[in-house]
Amino acid sequence: MYAMIKGLLMAGISVKVLALNTNKYAVDLKDIPGEFKNQTRISFVKIDISVKPVDAFLNLFTRQSYHVTRFMSIDFTRALIDILTTETFDIIQFESLYLTSYINLIKQYSSARLVLRAHNIEHLIWQRLAQETTLPLNKLYLKYLAKSLKAYELSVMNELDGIATITHNDEERFRNLGCKIMVGTIPFGISYPAVIEPDDIPQQKTLFHIGSMNWLPNQEGIRWFLKECWPQIHVKFPDVRLVLAGREMPKWMLNTSVSGVEIKGEVPDSSQFMCENGIMVVPLFSGSGVRVKIIEAMALGKTVITTSLGAEGIKCEHQKNILIADTPDEFLEAVITCFSDPELAQQIGENARLYIQENHLMEKVSMITKKYYQQLIKFLS
Repeated sequence: MYAMIKGLLMAGISVKVLALNTNKYAVDLKDIPGEFKNQTRISFVKIDISVKPVDAFLNLFTRQSYHVTRFMSIDFTRALIDILTTETFDIIQFESLYLTSYINLIKQYSSARLVLRAHNIEHLIWQRLAQETTLPLNKLYLKYLAKSLKAYELSVMNELDGIATITHNDEERFRNLGCKIMVGTIPFGISYPAVIEPDDIPQQKTLFHIGSMNWLPNQEGIRWFLKECWPQIHVKFPDVRLVLAGREMPKWMLNTSVSGVEIKGEVPDSSQFMCENGIMVVPLFSGSGVRVKIIEAMALGKTVITTSLGAEGIKCEHQKNILIADTPDEFLEAVITCFSDPELAQQIGENARLYIQENHLMEKVSMITKKYYQQLIKFLS
């Protein structure tokens, strides 16, 4: 979202940001950089989106998506009305499907075009999670969540004026789901300083993973990797460490005691962490959209080993600028390739860096964003 905002500003678009300040990722307004605060006039509304067992149970007897109802707030409604009655906008962009419950309210107070920035096909994440889990009760509840979320996603998508997906794959999925409005792809943009050659930092002989660990697909993937892949990798390369980093580490990960595995938790600088470590592994089997951390790692010239789904939305090529592995044996083979032929691994990382420069630089993405908005307004006028 920050990258999108910076891209809009770079394209010369005036931006006002109203954000939910959730208990999940609480932010203090005074910690926001002054220039960004002034450029966006960012304001927050506090909200508790934690899962409440009683509410979750009662939701079973409604037709509403529990995912969406957690983001409904009287205070946010009041803040929206206050802004919309004092300011005029050309575009109002929703940075999450979960905020589209405010569509009807916004239409009462504004004639702006309404756009959803679709980071994912949300119900698809939960469908895949339901498919992967083996616990009967968990599977049943995840199927319910996926079904109710899909019904909501399908009902709301044509109430918008446009959808800006993050990948061409998701653009095609929306069309196949019956989306009749203007859908376009605006890729994730990365600022140039993250793409330039990092300082000379001695790289450790490690595999590493970094990501938000309160996101279930990340937990699911790491659990699988520790059980199915790491034992044979550790036997083959006993001196190689696996370093795991990310915010909101679950207790089961913090309490993990596996030979050769180091749990870092949240790190102060993700780019620094990536530069200090060797090969990135991203074992992902559910989700949609694009993995931002993969793009950031590629931008730093890191060799990335991920699943076919992990690479989804990135127009990369196996063994050219990324390594694809979907089974334990394939992950082992990819690791062997990296450590037995470091020159090839370095070339894959360099090719990855070039790919990001050609496809994901903020300057280029900001122009794509502006063009999409111009086409949308012209199409609807």
